[in-house]
Amino acid sequence: MSPSRRPLEFGVSVLPTSDGVDAARRIVRAAEEGGIDLVGIQDHPYQARFLDTWFLIATLLAETRRLRFFPNVANLPLRHPAMMAKQAATLDVLSGGRFELGLGAGASSDRAATMGAARRSVGESVDALIEAVEILRRAWSGEEEVTFEGRHYRIEGFQPGPLPAHRIEIWLGAYKPRMLRVTGRLADGWIPSMGYLPPDELGARSNAVDEAAREAGRDPAEVRHAYNVSGAITDGERGDGPLDGPTEHWVETLSGWAERLAVDTFVLWPSGDDPAGQVERFARDVVPAVRRAAQ
Repeated sequence: MSPSRRPLEFGVSVLPTSDGVDAARRIVRAAEEGGIDLVGIQDHPYQARFLDTWFLIATLLAETRRLRFFPNVANLPLRHPAMMAKQAATLDVLSGGRFELGLGAGASSDRAATMGAARRSVGESVDALIEAVEILRRAWSGEEEVTFEGRHYRIEGFQPGPLPAHRIEIWLGAYKPRMLRVTGRLADGWIPSMGYLPPDELGARSNAVDEAAREAGRDPAEVRHAYNVSGAITDGERGDGPLDGPTEHWVETLSGWAERLAVDTFVLWPSGDDPAGQVERFARDVVPAVRRAAQ
């Protein structure tokens, strides 16, 4: 296992709840002022209490000047890749290159089907994602016209545009062996969550992504290794979670994961009664110390 292969980046997550917009804005403001790099927002359109993630990202991009935003991760079954390419490029142009694309094959397929999404098996969902990645790449490549004939997506004479302001990265939420291989072969990044993939299992999956990259003739360093993490920064003793505890524990743990598990991007899902305060502490006390430890 190689250590972190690129300069460390740090992000935070906000909940897209309709009654939590003020809280989301406070978190984003704390991240912007604190020097955080990224903001991720989960994409579950079938959740009645959730705003549309893409419209929320557009709003928050307009209210910030430095932060990059990404869906964490976009729900492919409910978002056609040709239209997603247009939306992503639009957000990137309007923000001056501050949009990245987190993409998933589609969790909660039954819930997505209630909104008209196609019902697909696990294998079919992965096949559809592979097709979608090709469509997205071609739509952003400068081709004047795109025709694609796949099993799940068919487009004929699509004239894509505008071109993104920068090369939009595609980060895949992946856990199972086939998706890990797809990530290493095709993606710019891998972004699992601690709640689904605990730290003691992260190393083996990380190795699988690297090996797939090598088999595809790629340098594994081309693939970002991000990790959605959660926990409480406290003033006292350790808590029950792997990260719950004082600043020193956070710095030691994240630095260790960067060194041993090749994590180069940490995205905090803040918890507790004051998530914006947690982001302020993360940005002020944890992030600079982890950056120093990685030098």
